[in-house]
Amino acid sequence: MSNLDLRPVTKRCGGNGRTGPVRDVQPGKQVPLGESTLVRRLLPNLGRRMVGAWCFVDHYGPDDIADEPGMQVPPHPHMGLQTVSWLHDGEVLHRDSLGSLQTVRPRELGLMTSGWAIAHSEESPRDHPRLLHGAQLWVALPGEHRHTEPSFEHHDDLPVVTGAGGLTATVILGELAGATSPGTTYSPLVGADLALAAGTDTRLPVDPDFEYAALTISGESEVDGVRLAPGSLLYLGCGRTELPLRAPTDCALLLLGGEPFEENVIMWWNFVGRTQDDIEQARADWIAGDRFGTVRGYDGARLPAPALPGVPLKPRGRVR
Repeated sequence: MSNLDLRPVTKRCGGNGRTGPVRDVQPGKQVPLGESTLVRRLLPNLGRRMVGAWCFVDHYGPDDIADEPGMQVPPHPHMGLQTVSWLHDGEVLHRDSLGSLQTVRPRELGLMTSGWAIAHSEESPRDHPRLLHGAQLWVALPGEHRHTEPSFEHHDDLPVVTGAGGLTATVILGELAGATSPGTTYSPLVGADLALAAGTDTRLPVDPDFEYAALTISGESEVDGVRLAPGSLLYLGCGRTELPLRAPTDCALLLLGGEPFEENVIMWWNFVGRTQDDIEQARADWIAGDRFGTVRGYDGARLPAPALPGVPLKPRGRVR
């Protein structure tokens, strides 16, 4: 996935202190992704940069793309992060500079670790399903792992937790209620897809050391007493041992959580770095064409790097 903003701004992220339980609905904004996909960008936003190591969340669809090309994101670079592709409807064809070629389908995990450098493209296959609906997310890599070797994982058999009252949870990353995803993680975190049948009224055990946020994917959910329409992100803070969930109708939501990310990072375009020099060097290397490798098989040109902002922004506080 990519941030296709032609004028991306630099964002300082991380360095988060712990907060007690809160109920803070985070506003999103509409952002075009490729030729025919419009996404709701929920992280980062003005009020909240990260949730644990989760630093970027786009929710899109459901879109009727029967007569449209669907998702078309040309080859582009990533540094210092992991990308997570998660679908409820449709298919996304992933290609990367390692030579990976994988179609990701609903409830399958497409997990790419950029490490020092990787490039990839994402597109709806030529013959694709009518609907496209899902989320695309980034996880910031901690300093000790940001130069790890790049990799791509595809997992089509993820653990499922069932609870009383109509709750079914698919563990995308990390651990929830004793079930652990096979996806590789580099910091304590969790990502789970929660399906709630109409009439569900239950409490989900959670880790009090984690901060959490919930994103409603479809239907209307009620999380800790807050009613959430589709595309709404509720930041919940830390200090909880359980999370009250209710479902007036059938609904689905993503639960994202993790230990507060204490490092200060800079996020610009598709890069997560520690200094302005990190970002400038990554951009120059993408233009030069060597460091990030080549994505083969995509029918089209790669994304050009946007111009850097005129005013540099450096992280503050502790950097590990």
